[in-house]
Amino acid sequence: MSNLKKHEQLYSFDGILVFGLLFICTCAYLKKVPRLNSWLLSEKKGVWGVFYKAAIIGTRLHIPVAISCLIMAFYVIFLK
Repeated sequence: MSNLKKHEQLYSFDGILVFGLLFICTCAYLKKVPRLNSWLLSEKKGVWGVFYKAAIIGTRLHIPVAISCLIMAFYVIFLK
């Protein structure tokens, strides 16, 4: 595969969606770990607030996030 093709895949829309879903799922998981919750997810504003907001999205919308992960996994494995 050429370098141009690899570069195009690096910034693809579905890659951004996969990263977003994995980020939300990871932050929701870290929210369940008490030591990491107080250390990483204590700030609600600013740059560190992104982790807190992703954890809230992952815990409150866990069913749509899980369905999105399954759909994205099917897409990446079978259609891409």
